[in-house]
Amino acid sequence: MRSHYFLIFCFTSSVFFSFGQNSNRVITTGVPFLLITSDARAAGMGELGVATSADSYSQQWNPAKYAFSSSEKGIGLSYTPYLSKLVDDIFLGNVTFFKKVDDRSSWATSLRYFSLGDIQFNELIGGNIVDQGLERPAELTLDLSYALKLSNLFSMAVAGRFIYSDLKIAMDADTSSASSLGVDIAAYYQSEAFDFKSNTAVFRSGINISNIGPRLSYDSGAQKSFIPTNLRIGSGVDVFFKDNNSLGFYTEFNKLLVPTPIAVYDDSQNFLGYRQPDIDFINGIFTSFSDAPDGLSEELSEITVAFGLEYLFQDTFSIRTGYFNESQDKGSRRYLTMGAGFNLKAIDIDLSYLFSTSRVRNPLENTIRFSLSLSLDQSPVQPDIEVVSDDSL
Repeated sequence: MRSHYFLIFCFTSSVFFSFGQNSNRVITTGVPFLLITSDARAAGMGELGVATSADSYSQQWNPAKYAFSSSEKGIGLSYTPYLSKLVDDIFLGNVTFFKKVDDRSSWATSLRYFSLGDIQFNELIGGNIVDQGLERPAELTLDLSYALKLSNLFSMAVAGRFIYSDLKIAMDADTSSASSLGVDIAAYYQSEAFDFKSNTAVFRSGINISNIGPRLSYDSGAQKSFIPTNLRIGSGVDVFFKDNNSLGFYTEFNKLLVPTPIAVYDDSQNFLGYRQPDIDFINGIFTSFSDAPDGLSEELSEITVAFGLEYLFQDTFSIRTGYFNESQDKGSRRYLTMGAGFNLKAIDIDLSYLFSTSRVRNPLENTIRFSLSLSLDQSPVQPDIEVVSDDSL
């Protein structure tokens, strides 16, 4: 039977992911589930998506991509088991809906729900174990975005997000649920098709600053937690062959716009540990570029990099792979991903799998992630890129 100790373990796992034991200045935030990849397509390509082609799950990566969607409207459903080797009721669920208003604009909304499972609380009273009840801590977000094409090749988007974190324990009167608001600002560029050797190619790039918003507070006496304000920058090239085959190459860089923890000492100058400075989120964003104690080298180590490949065969079957790398001193998340996708007319089914290449275990290691996309168009979908076939190939 689970106890309150398991709640502490689950919460610690969700906050710190898989940080290395020797890392003292690892950047941490509240509601870190916002950084968990919810869709299997992106998860199969090294967990990137800011500059890939538009799909139902662009809300998490870059909502500006919706303006370039080849579908008029669609819905995405995904399920991601978490710590599946230990428990079977911790998961991340996501539902996303988008609709193009016209050829230049679109809107989208999504709901993300992260459940920490059922936690049984017991207390030893007079030598007897007394049942103190069952808790189900959870966190969720609800967001809405609007994307607009500013030209035939460039679009921008803004998103608003409500964040709710309910990790309180009913019998602990000192804690409460916490909430905040977040804003995303995103941009996306998609070139015209150009000749690439004897084939056709398209260049894409994107940027997204997500979760810009106030810090979270679970009780009045504790320091507030930063939400995971994050900067993504990426680019990629899709090469189109005849017979509706294509190959995509992508890369993406990420940096948390959250202050680096600083050393804390007592009045006698005894080292107490590392803690993030008590500053507002706006100052935190700007100082995050230059506050690392070890200077530029440490600032660069706070940037993660991901590479991804996607091969699409006759618009019906996809195979994907990718690699994600993080500095050993800043979390040591390093893993290889693989995935596959199946296009069944108006339905896309995607699966992904993760292999850790780090000594630190990943909570998503050996876990199959699943996502489903439904196109709700009334007419057949037209491709967003017109490919000229060369029968001489």
